[in-house]
Amino acid sequence: MRIAVGLGKENVEARLERQGVSRRDFLKFCSMVAVTMGMGTGFAEQVARALTMPRRPSVVYLHNAECTGCSEALLRTGQPFIDELILDTISLDYHETIMAAAGEAAEAALEQAISAPEGFICVVEGAIPTANEGKYGYIAGHTMLDICGRILPKAKAVVAYGTCAAFGGVQAAKPNPTGAQGVNECFGAKGIKAINIGGCPPNPLNLVGTLVAFLRGDNIELDANNRPMMFYGSSVHDQCERREHFDNGEFAPSFDSEEARNGWCLYELGCKGPDTMNNCPKVKFNGTNWPVGAGHPCIGCSEPGFWDKLSPFYEN
Repeated sequence: MRIAVGLGKENVEARLERQGVSRRDFLKFCSMVAVTMGMGTGFAEQVARALTMPRRPSVVYLHNAECTGCSEALLRTGQPFIDELILDTISLDYHETIMAAAGEAAEAALEQAISAPEGFICVVEGAIPTANEGKYGYIAGHTMLDICGRILPKAKAVVAYGTCAAFGGVQAAKPNPTGAQGVNECFGAKGIKAINIGGCPPNPLNLVGTLVAFLRGDNIELDANNRPMMFYGSSVHDQCERREHFDNGEFAPSFDSEEARNGWCLYELGCKGPDTMNNCPKVKFNGTNWPVGAGHPCIGCSEPGFWDKLSPFYEN
């Protein structure tokens, strides 16, 4: 297959090849996205077409109370790298961490993006401080609460990227002095229904897959926590490569033992895999590894309120 969708004087394929991304690498990435979405490698062509639309979708990325770890995970996506692929197939018009503009120029870029007639997708990272009228978080003289309240209703779709944006995260842990809330908790009563991509940080492929599904016009099936079922439809434990030892009643006698590092179930060491919905064992990070694969119990980071409900992390 040859992707050749026009973007002005230079089509997407030419732009990617100029960045060092071959057609083979691009289609390999599309196959990874298709598999992550549960569609199989045969749907790679459809994913490719969604990512190479004639008009690149405009994305506005807002930051609230967070550590920027979700952006860091996204920026460290490899094979191909994020700047070689995603930034050439979407129009990331506003992102405070990586944009070159600052001050009034940055604010002007934001206003231009949210006023575009073709609309935009809004990705939100971080919890929203609501206590004292949102005065625990300001950007450019405006509270994060006010910024989200003004921009989110204008978006064609809202994606809460990461557990902080989805469910409040560590900012909402007891005693939650800033009144931090996730997007839907904060604005659900006002008609906002964000798609939650849980994780601390989430796997970037889950975000890319969500954007692809939206661009394809798919009906995205969500679970009770507004997470896409294609990524959060099974528990970590049910997909884990160590599960066979759990089924056999075998547990690692010591976290530091050689057996614990070579296939033993970590449930008795505090693993929250049975209570956590995510695709980490299947997708992994950059296709290479994930916490349990590295010998560390799952801490349930994609679940609502995991800082309070699933801690202490090393006790059942």
